[in-house]
Amino acid sequence: MSRTLHLALHPYGVGGPGQHGLWKDQRVANDSSIDINYYIRLAQAAEHALFDALFIVDSQFINATYPAHYLNRLEPLTLLSAVATHTRNIGLVGTASSTYNSPFNLARRFASLDHISGGRAGWNVVTSFDTGTSRNFGFDEHLDYTTRYGRALEFVEVARGLWDSYEDDAFPADVARNVFLDPSKLHELGHEGEHFKVAGPLNLSRSPQGQPVIFQAGVSEEGRDLAARVAEGIYAPGGSLEQAQEYYSDIKRRTAAHGRDPEHIKIFIHGGPVVAATDEEARRREREIFEEDNDLERNLALLGRGFGAYDFSGHDLDAPFPDIFHLAEKGGRTGATKLRERVREGNLTLRQVAETASEFRRSPFVGAPETVADAIETWFAAGTLDGINLAFRTEEDLALFVDGVVPLLQKRGLFRTEYAADTLRGNLGLPVPANRHTAARGLAEA
Repeated sequence: MSRTLHLALHPYGVGGPGQHGLWKDQRVANDSSIDINYYIRLAQAAEHALFDALFIVDSQFINATYPAHYLNRLEPLTLLSAVATHTRNIGLVGTASSTYNSPFNLARRFASLDHISGGRAGWNVVTSFDTGTSRNFGFDEHLDYTTRYGRALEFVEVARGLWDSYEDDAFPADVARNVFLDPSKLHELGHEGEHFKVAGPLNLSRSPQGQPVIFQAGVSEEGRDLAARVAEGIYAPGGSLEQAQEYYSDIKRRTAAHGRDPEHIKIFIHGGPVVAATDEEARRREREIFEEDNDLERNLALLGRGFGAYDFSGHDLDAPFPDIFHLAEKGGRTGATKLRERVREGNLTLRQVAETASEFRRSPFVGAPETVADAIETWFAAGTLDGINLAFRTEEDLALFVDGVVPLLQKRGLFRTEYAADTLRGNLGLPVPANRHTAARGLAEA
């Protein structure tokens, strides 16, 4: 098989959405989410296994009902900068909002991580799911979908323009000629758009990979279109094999429609493998994990997050699901639209919705190492993914996958046996973007 599988690692810390009971596991230190040594150990273990990237999620709003990991965790770029100094090859992908940041500041921070890591930085562009985030940044209301995604597209364009402020040979540092900078290779941006006005230039040169890799996680129509326009990596929703195939083909089609090479966008689905000595043992453990995390109060809180952190505790669980769908218009609109249809078709109660949302769903990536490797190969060959964003509850679970499944994937020619490059782009098989000013000069001189 000519395609190469990509693997990323998504740390859980003390437990995010759907892992409500993880913090109680005695193998998980209760300060994991703020312990930099925890992340360094995971990154080094993933790098030893030749993973492509370490992926750090983030959000900027909480209340007391949010998952344990969300209540007390490190800021992604600070975290990844520390991890960068303890690793050499693994990519470092951090989540940052285009709604609640400024392009110059964020472009500089990611460019700094790119230099610190020697060209391994990636930016997961989000527009912010939690509507309550607005109040932490001096705004009364969260921006609507159209405005958020329009802003995100322009934000990425501005960031990429700033990352091209210097051409690659801008610093001759010629002592004999007393020339440190060639000023003709420094370029202001002079951007004036609908959402931003940024002069530039950025006071930082390009990294060995040219620019940080852009990731995105679009599910809505706006999100899918943004991904097809600008993303080089995507964190996809997954679901059934058929749903993953539909998403994969849709994104690749949209990418081509925007004049881009579909091979230059890598789609990762979420995967939470459970590996054990036998299939029966793994399936038993999968069910135990579900029971550990199946807490009705927490499930209701998680459900409320899509509706602006709505508090369902005052409602009768056995009454019809309350008509609050308008609260999701600026937050979890895509999920709320699907939920509205199910509620109306089944006349569901609040309890039924909460139980349905948290019902036990078997993962395809559970079993003995051979079984898990078979499932990954099947999904990969079926055109559902270019990679898997792997999440493990404990460091021991990561080790079981690395020691048991990775060698099988390598033996089948699906996964690398050594890193292809020192940069994230190189290992993902993505091209280094040409500096726009150098390219324009080349065209003018042709």
